[in-house]
Amino acid sequence: MFGSVMTVSAEEGKVELANEATSAILMERDTGTILYEKNSNEQLPPASMTKIMTMILIMEALENGKINLEDKVRTSERAASMGGSQIFLEPGEEMTVEEMLKGIAIASGNDASVAMAEHLAGSEEQFISMMNEKVKELGLKDTHFVNSNGLPGENHYSSAYDLAVMAQELLKYEEITKYTSLYEDYLREDTDKKFWLVNTNKLVKFYPGVDGLKTGYTSEAKYCLTASANKNDMRVIAVVMGAPSPKERNRQITEMFDYAYSQYQLQKRYDRGDLLGEVKISKGADKTVQVLAEENVSLLMKKGEDVEGITERLELSGPISAPVQQGQSAGKLFIEKDGKVLSEVSVVAAEDVPEATFWKLFKRTTSTLVGN
Repeated sequence: MFGSVMTVSAEEGKVELANEATSAILMERDTGTILYEKNSNEQLPPASMTKIMTMILIMEALENGKINLEDKVRTSERAASMGGSQIFLEPGEEMTVEEMLKGIAIASGNDASVAMAEHLAGSEEQFISMMNEKVKELGLKDTHFVNSNGLPGENHYSSAYDLAVMAQELLKYEEITKYTSLYEDYLREDTDKKFWLVNTNKLVKFYPGVDGLKTGYTSEAKYCLTASANKNDMRVIAVVMGAPSPKERNRQITEMFDYAYSQYQLQKRYDRGDLLGEVKISKGADKTVQVLAEENVSLLMKKGEDVEGITERLELSGPISAPVQQGQSAGKLFIEKDGKVLSEVSVVAAEDVPEATFWKLFKRTTSTLVGN
């Protein structure tokens, strides 16, 4: 999880952006700092931006080894019957997880979203429960899902702020941008049913640095976009909801990115997964375990801001009791200046450490008693 979210001062907040949107937000990804917001907690239909959460659960399952990119996914009658944007899956058709992921990330396939939901959870209903559990885990207050693809549904809503946090979470898995950044690709390439995918997010082609994430449109939601750009070692997330046209939606996102990159710079200190130290373990098979940064550790600064006097403070929870699970929280890293916390990130165990056997504990105690 990320450190506490900060908002820039009122002076910076005077800038007017996204004037033709119902709701909008601009966030720096690593620190979660909000650079601009407009009605960002208003509950609105997210349309296909719903698929950000679908992709989070897919990427999480890939990282945990529950599924692999090469796994075959069979299309059910229900998945094939989805309307709206689709990759025209047929009942019984099989594609790999990677092909389905392309269909979701590039072409916003409603059918591919349902096929993956059923593959991961057994049914879309169970997958929706997983989606809403993840909403709670991320601490989101203005989101509730009733489907995996964003087709109109009663009690299906989100907010610009919540979508920015979901984008933050999805971008933990940087390999997702391998798909979301593609402007075009093909499915069924070696068959007579070759299907051309064209990205619904045109900014991946027309704005330098944009590599995702997800568009949305229904007549109720109007034109929406959660976009991510990575330039000058700084990743920024912008969300627009309720724009009147695709052109207006893209203009507003572009203006927010221009503002962020003209006013701010990022000082990166650690990447996600960097080694930060080790913590003692009580009654473990090993006496210590290495701890890693759970997220990127960075400082966001106004351009030209003084960086003198910045310090780091690592607070570990040890000794922690065995068994220890990989990814288990083991403390926090604080970046501070003049006693003020600028950034905080959880540190986590690098690997599993089981409990020590009785014999191992006995030998360890004996060794201590005899002075070795």
